[in-house]
Amino acid sequence: MDVDVHLRDMARAGVPVTAIAADYPHGHVIAPHSHAYSQLLYAIEGVMCIDAQGGRWVVPPTRGVWLEAGIAHQVRMSGDVKMRTVFVAADAGAQLPQGSCVLGIPPLLRELILAAIDLPPGDGPASRAGCLRQLLLHELRALPVLPLHLPLPSDPRLRAVCERLIEAPDDGRTVDAWAGGAGMSARTLHRLFQQQTGMRFGYWRQQVRLLAALERLARGDKVVDVALDHGYQSQSAFAAMFRRHFGMPPTLFYR
Repeated sequence: MDVDVHLRDMARAGVPVTAIAADYPHGHVIAPHSHAYSQLLYAIEGVMCIDAQGGRWVVPPTRGVWLEAGIAHQVRMSGDVKMRTVFVAADAGAQLPQGSCVLGIPPLLRELILAAIDLPPGDGPASRAGCLRQLLLHELRALPVLPLHLPLPSDPRLRAVCERLIEAPDDGRTVDAWAGGAGMSARTLHRLFQQQTGMRFGYWRQQVRLLAALERLARGDKVVDVALDHGYQSQSAFAAMFRRHFGMPPTLFYR
C-alpha cells in the first residue's frame, strides 16, 4: 500500500498509531522524504542505513530508529530488508521518545508491530485493535535508547574528517595527523568535536567502525574479514568490542 494513502486512512479513522510492511532488495535507496507523523523504522530482516538531520543511524534487526515528525531522512538497504514501519500521531500522548534515536526492540514489541500491520483502521479504543494499539504505545514509551547514532559535526573541517572515516573506517591515522590535515591542533579538534557531536573523537571513530561492520555482517561476510577490514588487529579484538556493545558475539547477532 502507498504510504501516503495509508496515513490518510489513519487520519480519517482517528487512530493514534498504525503500522505498514514493505520489503526491499539489497542496495535499494528510499530518497530523502519526511512525514507529518513520528515513526519507528524497524526491519525484521536486513540492516537499514538511515541518514537524517543531525547524523546517521545503522539499524540491525534487534533495533529500531525513532524519527521525529517532519525530519527529512533517506534509507539505504544493506542486505535484503523486510521493513515494518510504525507511524504515531502527534496527539498520541506524552513520554514517547524525545528526539530521533535508536531503540531496542524486545520480543513483545516485535510481535505487537507485526500484529498492528493487519489491524482494521476504524475499530474503536475498546476493541481488540484499539487495545493492541494502546499496548504498542505503552511499549514504545518503555524502550531504552541505544548508542547506534553517528552524529556529524557542523564545522566543515571536522565534517571532512568524518566523511573520510565513514568512507574508510580502517584508516588508522593518529588524532594528531587528522588534526594537522584539518589545519588545527589536536586539542582544538577534541574540543570542537565534543562540543558539536557530544562524543569524544576516539569513541566516534569506534562507532564508525562498528556501524560499517554491521552492514558487512548483514550481507553475510565472514567475521574475520569484517574485523581486519575495519581496523581491528584480530577477530577476537573485534568480537570483544562487539560483545561490549550488543551483549553477544557477532557470530550470534543475526541469528
